[in-house]
Amino acid sequence: MKTAAFAVSRWGLLALFLAWVAPAADGQVVSLRRLTEREYRNSIADIFGKEIVVRGSFEPTKRTNGLAAVSTAVLSVTPVGFESFSKMANDIAAQVTAEGYRAKLPCAPRDSKAPDEACSRRILSHYGMLLFRRPLTEAELDNRAGLAKRITEQTKDFYEGLRSSLAMLMQLPDFIFRAETAAAAKDGSGRTLNSYSRASVLSFLLWNTTPDAELLRAAQNGELHTVAGLTKQVDRLLASPRLEAGVRAFFDDMLQLDTFDTVSKDSLLYPKWGSGMAESAREETLRTIVELALRENGDIRDLMTTRRTFLDRRLAVLYRVPFTFTGDWAKYEFPAESGRSGILTQISMLSMFSHPGRTSPTKRGVALADIFLCLPTPDPPNDVDFAEVNDANNPLKTLRQRLNAHANNKVCAACHDRSDPLGLSLEAFDTIGGYRTEENGVPIDASATIQGKSFVGAQGLGQYLHDSPRYPACVSRRLHTYGRSAQRWTTEAMADTNQVFQGSGYRLRALLRSMALSEGFYAVAPAAGQEVAQK
Repeated sequence: MKTAAFAVSRWGLLALFLAWVAPAADGQVVSLRRLTEREYRNSIADIFGKEIVVRGSFEPTKRTNGLAAVSTAVLSVTPVGFESFSKMANDIAAQVTAEGYRAKLPCAPRDSKAPDEACSRRILSHYGMLLFRRPLTEAELDNRAGLAKRITEQTKDFYEGLRSSLAMLMQLPDFIFRAETAAAAKDGSGRTLNSYSRASVLSFLLWNTTPDAELLRAAQNGELHTVAGLTKQVDRLLASPRLEAGVRAFFDDMLQLDTFDTVSKDSLLYPKWGSGMAESAREETLRTIVELALRENGDIRDLMTTRRTFLDRRLAVLYRVPFTFTGDWAKYEFPAESGRSGILTQISMLSMFSHPGRTSPTKRGVALADIFLCLPTPDPPNDVDFAEVNDANNPLKTLRQRLNAHANNKVCAACHDRSDPLGLSLEAFDTIGGYRTEENGVPIDASATIQGKSFVGAQGLGQYLHDSPRYPACVSRRLHTYGRSAQRWTTEAMADTNQVFQGSGYRLRALLRSMALSEGFYAVAPAAGQEVAQK
């Protein structure tokens, strides 16, 4: 709707972002992290209500250090991205100020055709606190209330003025970026995150959304800087059903389930791979993790070996399981002879890292090494010849045979020797995750040897990863990075949280709690020039 309301061109909005280096009210901004799409949507739903629709597109993220969320710490938004944020903000503000929503606002104007500064300041103060995850300064509130007044005077519509001010709040980096703000530690030991930044990192880690009113009140009262106050809030967040959203978001990122957007399969070779299969497979894996790690408070190493899962009708067809259950989803346990072993052999992990028409032991092995062991594999040289591996008419009938011939190249052997055994142990499963015993009429050989340890098939691989200390250490490392990517974790602080994790029998809840209660989680690196002075 074209009105005299405040509007920001995409270049004007870009200038606002680039110029924003201002500290928050009580300290210096030490890092920024752009909201992910899910964090943005969750925040809007929690602030304004689930009935508010977020319409618009979000710029893609790039996986950094194994996590897409980490790339949001890099301040890079294109002009198109700024324009998209602007349009979404205006659309959301229009919904919030529409006639059907107005009863939910903190107050109503005395006259809807005239300015009402008291009411507009009350509304903007309320939503400003929730959007910025801290109170608005007096200058900020004066600025937004002044804008609302000017637009109301021009349009003779209180809600048009309010819409413009709310839209502006949502276009500013204070909302779109999570700002981490430093404050002096009370014990004089250095710098730490201030109360509101603590509330934000806690809420986004555990609930994948903006802090709720109770957490913000605790921040306002200084409770998050006391052991008792911090413990109370951490335990409250961990006890909430909303913890599931935070855990799902982390594992969705860690397992690279977002790559399903680019997965395609040859429909002639694999007609069972239909519309919605990727969505079902993604949900199966997340449900399995939530059930074992949260509801049962189980050992996360068992994610490598459990045969228990969840199925819907689409998945049952591909797994060749009769779906005789009621409801959309049902618990199911694969028999031992199925060859299945944990999330490794779920359709998600098997199909994401395969080609459209065939499996790829190398892709699977590289992905598993990176995701579960934190052992990334360097990209192959540009001049590597894959013709022998990809040749369908090759007299070598199985991928194992062709890969072995390819890996004889000394340039390739170093990487293939590490990744291929992992992937070859999963060759009993085709590119969409279906079980098979032969490839081109030749029996599948799923044996593997890694660092002198030999095993056979997915169940052997699952047990190998279960027993490897690198797997839980990798989960812990990724979770620490996911929680606060700019954090300079000291060796001692991470050792303490990992000791709690190990001592709990590798329970995810214990790791999350120890992280959230650790002062190391909130520490801020010394400012330039201070490091030497402190030595």
